[in-house]
Amino acid sequence: MAPRPEVRDTLSPTFDTAPKDSVVLPAYSTEDKYEDDPWNLPELQDNGLKWSELDTKGKVLRVLTAIVKFILLVGFLYMFVCSLDVLSSAFQLVGGKAAGDIFQDNAVLSNPVAGLVIGVLVTLLVQSSSTSSSIVVSMVSSGLLEVQSAVPVIMGANIGTSVTNTIVAMMQAGDRNEFRRAFAGATVHDFFNWLSVLILLPLEAATGVLYKLTKIIIDSFNIQGGNNAPDLLNVITDPLTDAIIELDKNVISDIATGDPAARNKSLIKIWCKTEKITTLVNITVPSAANCTTGAPCWVEGNKTLTQINVTETINLERCHHIFVYANLPDLAVGLILLALSLLILCTCLILIVKLLNSMLKGQVAVVIKKVINTDFPFPFGWVTGYIAIMVGAGMTFIVQSSSVFTSAITPLVGIGVISLERAYPLTLGSNIGTTTTAILAAMAAPGETLANSLQVALCHFFFNVAGILLWYPIPFTRIPIRLARALGNRTAKYRWFAALYLLLCFLLMPLTILGLSLAGWQVLVGVSVPIVVLAIFIIVVNLMQARCPQYLPSGLRDWDFLPRPLHSMAPWDRVVTSGMAFCGAHCCCCCCCKCCQSTDDEEKGLQERKKSLEIYDNPVLTRDDEQQETSKETMKATQL
Repeated sequence: MAPRPEVRDTLSPTFDTAPKDSVVLPAYSTEDKYEDDPWNLPELQDNGLKWSELDTKGKVLRVLTAIVKFILLVGFLYMFVCSLDVLSSAFQLVGGKAAGDIFQDNAVLSNPVAGLVIGVLVTLLVQSSSTSSSIVVSMVSSGLLEVQSAVPVIMGANIGTSVTNTIVAMMQAGDRNEFRRAFAGATVHDFFNWLSVLILLPLEAATGVLYKLTKIIIDSFNIQGGNNAPDLLNVITDPLTDAIIELDKNVISDIATGDPAARNKSLIKIWCKTEKITTLVNITVPSAANCTTGAPCWVEGNKTLTQINVTETINLERCHHIFVYANLPDLAVGLILLALSLLILCTCLILIVKLLNSMLKGQVAVVIKKVINTDFPFPFGWVTGYIAIMVGAGMTFIVQSSSVFTSAITPLVGIGVISLERAYPLTLGSNIGTTTTAILAAMAAPGETLANSLQVALCHFFFNVAGILLWYPIPFTRIPIRLARALGNRTAKYRWFAALYLLLCFLLMPLTILGLSLAGWQVLVGVSVPIVVLAIFIIVVNLMQARCPQYLPSGLRDWDFLPRPLHSMAPWDRVVTSGMAFCGAHCCCCCCCKCCQSTDDEEKGLQERKKSLEIYDNPVLTRDDEQQETSKETMKATQL
């Protein structure tokens, strides 16, 4: 019989209690493994008792708790959607008239690049691509803007509407890995829009492909005006939002179309029910040549009289929102609503995430994750993404807002219910869904403006379809996912970079490009071409450094020859961290500082408890502990 193999241990060199055929694996913490690949969806463990282990009272309590949590979740979602609507109204009150003034400069809009950034900035100001698109339609219908010049503005509106879910993702910055996934899930929409514009804007400026395609469609079909776009979600949210504020959105369109009387009007709607009465009024004109065509003209003494139609608006019923009797300017009301809506938005989002974390456990989480993230069996796996696109389009059509839909799935991506790969086609479908609503709204336009309105809406639709054809069908071309993942890693490491990204991409860069466009196309080309060439050079060198550094000169195989702040964010992180620490020590109130400190202590304690539990549950470490105790007892017995 072969001798038993000897297993040595540092504390017990000669004694072994392990089974004969057991394989002792090295001990490791599951958190270290999780940190190696933070993009793995977390397993939402159910630490409570199983259903079969509960008595009757426990089962009733669990069912009632689940019902209460579901009702609370629906209520918080309702408040979340309403807060987004109020947030849009607040931005319109703060910057709506400025948006109308920006659109009024038709000479600037004739420049495609300027039109693009104006679309971004205006949508950022009014927080609604539907509002900015309706302004464009009004300008096209009134002859102030050509359809071909409106296409870049629509592209910019498509970019500007994606800022809302990026702001929502920043609310999950408390947990590093949740923030990583949520920010990537939000910015995949940004990268899709920017990359689509990067390809399609030069193509449209050179060939007018979207304009010509939609022109052919409009001319080929005898399209008749229809009913208004169906109000689905608005039927539910309007009672609450209309009780807070109602806006007269025609004021922005009137300013954009050059109506001087609109500049003195308030965006806050005071009278919700009005009636217009048209009457004939006698007026004096210099001579018979100035008389109204088709109207009677006569002379009384030394005066020449004629008649004109005068329309008078009679106010019948006031609105019932809370600001109807407030004698406050639009800016003051907008700032109040902005603070209120952001507070409700953040609170609802935090509570939604906590409720989802408590509800999505055990078998419920397994089923939901399998339904959402699992592909069809081979060879039909490719169909799953396109079904997700249709689901995204349908859900966006129901809620009538791509911002609402993408903002709703962002926290789900953060907590790990929806993967980034599944969130991407859902977002693409959301882009399609918001354009179908615009098409239905355009078909409700009057006959004289129907063709132009519908052509603008179709340009928006085909822009998104072309973007999907560019960046989705072939897995290799799904570059937005890789870029969003890289940005998520960066923002998880340096969380302040998320705010810098928002300011840079949605404010500083569009404003800079707009300023260069106003200076003339020579200045724009002279400044932008060297920057673009430098950016392309840096991207190519980075790719070669990662994949084939042997083909690069020795000096370009890394960026160490540059000052460290130019190729590393660590120095900037130290500056930002020091500044925030100084601000927290001198500018923060005591209760806030204690709150922050207690939150950090809780996170550290939670991580330590998690590590200790994981190590305790490791059977290898349990066996090592038993060996150490047995070894000590044996040594004591030998000494005796």
